Amino acid sequence: MLKGLSMHPSTAFEIRFQSLFHEGRALAFPCDSRGEVDLDAMGEKARNNYLFARGMIGREYAMPFVQESATHGWTRNAVSVEKQFETL
Repeated sequence: MLKGLSMHPSTAFEIRFQSLFHEGRALAFPCDSRGEVDLDAMGEKARNNYLFARGMIGREYAMPFVQESATHGWTRNAVSVEKQFETL
């Protein structure tokens, strides 16, 4: 599920975990179009935050979704990744 992907600054997608309790607060991480992240390419703090967000789905964060990265200035096309997390 979390494969070694070629993540680099031009990555066009991010997986976003929206807070259930704090409007406007979210954690977002670079990913591919399917929502898969490269844990090996993340720094320790980002990796810990990603794993924390995954573990807190339904408690602190909503189901994550994939969107085109805001840093590219594209329209945000959100895609649910609910099925990916059903097996976790």
